[in-house]
Amino acid sequence: MSELLDASTQIELFKEFYQLALHTELLENIRQGKKALVASFDALAKFNPEIAELLLEEPENTLKAASIAIEQLEGVRDFHVRFKNLPESQHIAIRNLRSTHLAKFVQITGIVRQKTDVRPQVTTARFECPSCGNIISVLQLDTKFREPSGCGQCGRKGKFRLLSKELVDAQKIVLEEAPDALDGGEQPKRLNIFLYRDLVAPITDRRTNPGSKVGITGYLKEVPISLPTGGQSIRFDLVLESNFIEPVEEDYSQINITPEEEEEIHTIAKQPDAFDRLKTSLAPSIYGHDRIKEAMILQLLGGVKKKRADGVITRGDMHILLVGDPGSGKSQLLKRATKVAPKSRFVSGKGASGAGLTASVVKDEFMRGWALEAGALVLANKGFCFIDELDKMSPEDRSAFHEALEQQTVTISKANIQATLRCETVVLAAANPKFGRFDPYELLAKQIELPSTLINRFDLIFPVRDLPGEEKDRKMAHFILRIHQTGDIHDVPIETELLRKYVSYARGRVFPKLSEDALNEIENFYVEMRNSGSGEEGISAIPISARQLEALIRLSEASARSRLSTVVTKDDAKKAISLVMHCLEQLGVDPDTGKMDIDRLTTGVTASTRNQVHMIKKIIKELSELTGETLVSEEDIIAKAVESGISEEKVEEVIEKLNRLGDIFRPKPGFYSIMK
Repeated sequence: MSELLDASTQIELFKEFYQLALHTELLENIRQGKKALVASFDALAKFNPEIAELLLEEPENTLKAASIAIEQLEGVRDFHVRFKNLPESQHIAIRNLRSTHLAKFVQITGIVRQKTDVRPQVTTARFECPSCGNIISVLQLDTKFREPSGCGQCGRKGKFRLLSKELVDAQKIVLEEAPDALDGGEQPKRLNIFLYRDLVAPITDRRTNPGSKVGITGYLKEVPISLPTGGQSIRFDLVLESNFIEPVEEDYSQINITPEEEEEIHTIAKQPDAFDRLKTSLAPSIYGHDRIKEAMILQLLGGVKKKRADGVITRGDMHILLVGDPGSGKSQLLKRATKVAPKSRFVSGKGASGAGLTASVVKDEFMRGWALEAGALVLANKGFCFIDELDKMSPEDRSAFHEALEQQTVTISKANIQATLRCETVVLAAANPKFGRFDPYELLAKQIELPSTLINRFDLIFPVRDLPGEEKDRKMAHFILRIHQTGDIHDVPIETELLRKYVSYARGRVFPKLSEDALNEIENFYVEMRNSGSGEEGISAIPISARQLEALIRLSEASARSRLSTVVTKDDAKKAISLVMHCLEQLGVDPDTGKMDIDRLTTGVTASTRNQVHMIKKIIKELSELTGETLVSEEDIIAKAVESGISEEKVEEVIEKLNRLGDIFRPKPGFYSIMK
C-alpha cells in the first residue's frame, strides 16, 4: 500500500482532506495560536479509505505527511494533527498488546496511576564539522543522545561541535487498566505513555492527573532494556507514543446528558414522590433498609461545597458508616452503590494499606527521581470511595483516613516530595462489630475497634441489626426467593443509567441555598437538643455537637437536590433532622439516664459516667479533709456515694477505673488516697 501512496501523494491527499473537511477549523486554530488540530478518523475514512488504512498500518510516517501538508498549505511549522474515534478493531486492552501491534495505530483506555513532571526533550540536533564547516542535522529518535558518526563532505570521524538543538516538552504517564475491565483474579496491567508538545499544555495536563480515566490514541514502540553489565537485553519494553488524549466519561462533570434525558430528569423531579422513586431505584434487589437507602441517596446527591472569603472551605460531601451483623446486606448495598455513583472505587479493608488508600512515593526510572502514585481515595477525587470491612484494617492504615475525611486533602512528605493532593471523595464504609455480631446493649465505641476521632468524622452511623421476627423474616424470604425464581426485578422506577445521570445532573448544576424557614427549623432543633440535658447538677450530657449541625445542613441541601430545587425548604430540614435523630436514638442514648448523649457515640464515655467519676473523686477529697487522714476507707466512700444516689456496684466500678487510670491509688487493701 505504501508503494501505491508515496510520501508526495500522501501530502497531496491530506491537503485535499483539510480543504474539504477541516479548513475552517484549521484556520481558527492557527489564528488562536494553537499547535494542533483534532480530526475524526471516520471523516478521513470516508474521504479516502486507502490513506485511512495507511494511517493504521504506518502511523509515524503518515502523521508526518499530515503535518507537512499543513506546513505547505498554510505555512505553519510544527503543527500536528490528532486523530480520534479509531475503529473498534484498533481498541486494544493493555493486557492484549503484542509484538504484532508494534508501529500500529491503536486506542487504549485506562486510569492514570503515575505522572512525571514536564521536561524538555531533544528532537533534532545540528552539528558543525570543525574541518570543513559542514552542517549536519541528526534526528534524536532514541533515548540516548546521538552525535554524527562522520562528516559526509570531508570524511572526518572525530568530535563535532553542537550548534543548536530543537527541544519539545515531554512527559511520561503510567496508564493502568480500569478495574471494571478485569475478570476474576487478574492483576491490572500497566503501560508507559509518552506525551509531547501540546499534549502537555496546562489545559490538557489537568486531564491526565492521577485518578483520571482517559482514552489515548497513539502508536506502539519498543524500548531497549539495558542490562546491569552494560549490554543490551534481547527483551524490549513497550511504550505508547501518544497522538491524542481525551477524558473518558467518569466524573459527574464529564457525563454527557442528552436534551431528551435532561427532560426526563426534570419530569422525575417534578413528581411528588420523586424522592421515593430515587430511593426504590437505588437498590431494588436488596430488601428493607429504607432509612439507609434514604441516607445513601442523599449522600450520592451531596451537599454544597462552600468557600469563604477567608479561604476556609466547608465540605459538601457527607460520609456514612454502616455497622452491623454479618449477612445483613451491607456489602451488597456498597456494591450496588458503585454501579450508581458516577465515579467510584471499591476497597476492602484487609487488602488495603494506608499508602494504597492515600498516596505513595515510587522510584521513577524515566526521570531518575521519585514520582507520586495516587491511592484509592485520591483516585476517587470528585467521586465516591466504598470501603468494606473497615474494622479489619490495621490502626496505622486507618489513621490515613483522618485528614482525607475532614480536610479532603492528602499530604505526603516522603523522600524529597512534599505534596498535598486533592481528595474530594465521598466515603461510604461498612464494618462488623468487635465480636462479629451486634450487641444492642453495649456501647458502639466499645464494639467497633475504631478510634473515636474517626467515628466522629462520619455524618451518619447506622447499626444494621439482624434480629429474628416471623413477619419480617417471611417477607424477606419471599422477596429473595422471588428474585431467584424470576431471575430479575421488575417495576424499577428509574433505570440505573438514568439514575447515574440524575445524580450527575443534580451534583453538577443544582446548588441549593437555605431558606429562612429551613434555617430556623435546624437552629431550633439544634438549640433544643443541646440544652435538653442541662439544668441538672454536675456534668450535663451533650446530645449533639457542631459536627452534627453541619451534617444537618448537608443532608438538607441534598434533599433539595433530589427535587432539583435551588431552595432548601422546611420539609428538607425535617427530613435531615429525622435521619440524624434516627441514628442518635439507636446509638447515642445513655443507658443510665435514658437521655441522648453524643459522647456515648464518639468517645464511649457518657456524661453520666463522667459525672459519677467527678463525684467519687470529690467524695474522697472531702472525706480526706474531714478526717485529716490521707487514706480513706472504701466503706466510707461507698456509704457517702450511696447517699448521693449512686449505686454500690457503680461506685465499685468507678473506684476500680480510677485506680487503674492512676487518679487514685491503693497503698493497702480497702483504703484509697487521691494522687497529688
